[in-house]
Amino acid sequence: MRFALMVLPDTAAAAAVSGRHVRDGVRVVPHASGRPWLVGRWSPDECVVGTAGPVSVAVLGICPVTAAQLAKWAAELRTVADADRLARSLSGTFHLVVSVNGDVRVQGSVTGLRPVFHAMVDGVPVAADRADVLGDVVDEEMLAARVVCGLLPPPLGERPLWRGVSALPPDHYLVLRADRVRQVRWWRAPTPEVGLREGAVRVRAALADAVSARQCERWGSDLSGGLDSSSLCFLAARHNPELLTFRWAEAEAANDDAIFSAVASEQLPAAEHLVLPQTELPACFADPATIIDVEQPYPFMRTATRIRRTAMVLADNGVTRHLAGHGGDELFGDLPGYLSRLLRRRPLTAVNHVRGQLALHRWPLRPTLAALLRPGTASTWWAAQAEQLTVPPLPGRFPVLGWGLGSLRASEWASADAIATTRDVLRRHAETAEPLDADLGQHQYLTTLRQGAAAYRQLARVFGDANVALELPFLDDRVVEAAMAVRLPERATPYRYKPLLAEAMQGVLPERIRTRTTKGVFNQDVRAGFRRHRDTIADLFADSALAARGLIDRDRLIAGLFAPYADFRPVFAVEGLIGCENWLRATDRPTRPEDSRAATTAP
Repeated sequence: MRFALMVLPDTAAAAAVSGRHVRDGVRVVPHASGRPWLVGRWSPDECVVGTAGPVSVAVLGICPVTAAQLAKWAAELRTVADADRLARSLSGTFHLVVSVNGDVRVQGSVTGLRPVFHAMVDGVPVAADRADVLGDVVDEEMLAARVVCGLLPPPLGERPLWRGVSALPPDHYLVLRADRVRQVRWWRAPTPEVGLREGAVRVRAALADAVSARQCERWGSDLSGGLDSSSLCFLAARHNPELLTFRWAEAEAANDDAIFSAVASEQLPAAEHLVLPQTELPACFADPATIIDVEQPYPFMRTATRIRRTAMVLADNGVTRHLAGHGGDELFGDLPGYLSRLLRRRPLTAVNHVRGQLALHRWPLRPTLAALLRPGTASTWWAAQAEQLTVPPLPGRFPVLGWGLGSLRASEWASADAIATTRDVLRRHAETAEPLDADLGQHQYLTTLRQGAAAYRQLARVFGDANVALELPFLDDRVVEAAMAVRLPERATPYRYKPLLAEAMQGVLPERIRTRTTKGVFNQDVRAGFRRHRDTIADLFADSALAARGLIDRDRLIAGLFAPYADFRPVFAVEGLIGCENWLRATDRPTRPEDSRAATTAP
């Protein structure tokens, strides 16, 4: 499946553009004029359309809304701006598309899990949920930046790797007209002023709604024994006690997931519990040349074959929807950006929190105080990354108190030309950079949410290839809003582990899991898999497409694969580079047979 959604204005020229994509298995929802409006691939229950005269409203994705309800909303709309209230009232994760008086409004989810891209195609403004549908020429600058720095934070990291294609910021909607587009910001993170207890009630309600909206005959759910997956699993079990729980067996002796997952399993006697043993798990970095996605480089290459194996096992066990806790760390984790504002407003409380963060993360005192007193701006942060691109990386235990989640550093195998290009990209971005939120604490949460969502949507496609829908309720709009409305010192305190989620799950989870403070790791799997497959990785880069474009020094890279490493940063950098190499090779592949067939006209 190359694309799931394309949105078109109501013009004859747009109808001609859509004709190139209307093939077997492709659905078409028309404008009132009869011209194509929505074009793509989706199952019948993933698209709900309501119409009142010339006004139409469509919701595509996970959302408990009916056609009759949307028709009622459509009757009340006079302009696309009137749909703001509708967008704020719907729960789930979805694309909302509205057609009013010749204007078409399209938007995705506020985290970017359901994104919107747009471009001019033969003079027609077109929106889609995949960038590669709209572009066919690689953006050399963004490719260089990904090779040099790996994943980039938003909004720069959301820029497509296809020339001429733009990404709609997730907090905006796009207005398509006959020959132009307009972006309008409609969403901002709530002011964090709700107390922990009230916020926990709201989070619990929003999360319960998000889980119940995904009901199906055969549910699956991760059950590692961690707080995130366990919360979803126990909420799901209230609707379907016979769900299938799933986890990977651990190789790490220090990984105590098995202990806590056993506690959870005892409380879910009607569920079927499946543990995939190490003997049935592909090693990390197995088959590094695997092509995953052609929209952009896939970031999880070390577990690509494991994920495919997981999806197939779930499908073989009849699972059609699978709940996963991805997004829980990003939404409920301990991000310390709130400390700077807290220091100015409540200094005594701030000192207590700073002491806790110093003890928890073992940050050095002087750099911590310097970062707290001089947080700078988003613009100065990006400018600093450009100037420090080739400076040795900061030590792992360094305060993350600025407008980024760490520092950008050039990989050791990046070419001088690639570094120069990347530095120029960062400098130009710094000139216009704005924070995702004026509050540094909220900005950090939005940064990690949007960066994570971009990667998780690609992860979901791997499951989709096996006809399993990977569901991530923590990234639903209403769940995000409920969590981000809680006061930052209460949800990001260093003195409790994920206090907001733990409070919300009181009475839902077994106490031993709800109060768990450890997190399972798979470092041994990564270490063993990397050592086992270094030769295969070296073979992949022996005839490197990236090297052919002058972006990397192939010999330096291959030598580095066999050099000793003190931590996992070089391994993760190689993982990102493998994704870039595979993606670049895939962009030159011919269209797959399934994309060259002809269409289904249906909502």
